[in-house]
Amino acid sequence: MTFEGAVIKEQGVSFAIVVVKEYVLNSPSECNNARSGFQTIFPRMPIILMAQNSRGVPRYQGRTDIVNFLANVHPSRIPWKRYNYN
Repeated sequence: MTFEGAVIKEQGVSFAIVVVKEYVLNSPSECNNARSGFQTIFPRMPIILMAQNSRGVPRYQGRTDIVNFLANVHPSRIPWKRYNYN
């Protein structure tokens, strides 16, 4: 599996952001399934899911304090990386 994501440490909190399809954010069960799957890759870290709409506007789902922080960060400032996980 290949996916885009980032690990960020801000104010002493390390968390992971994972890019998902927009439909995932529209379903609580899809969010839970995605988060569970990525938890093995990013153990003991809060997982934030991110999707972009057709205009490229990001939407985040996850821990409220982290989502509020990310709402003020331009996506180009996030250190995105391509992850390969087998």
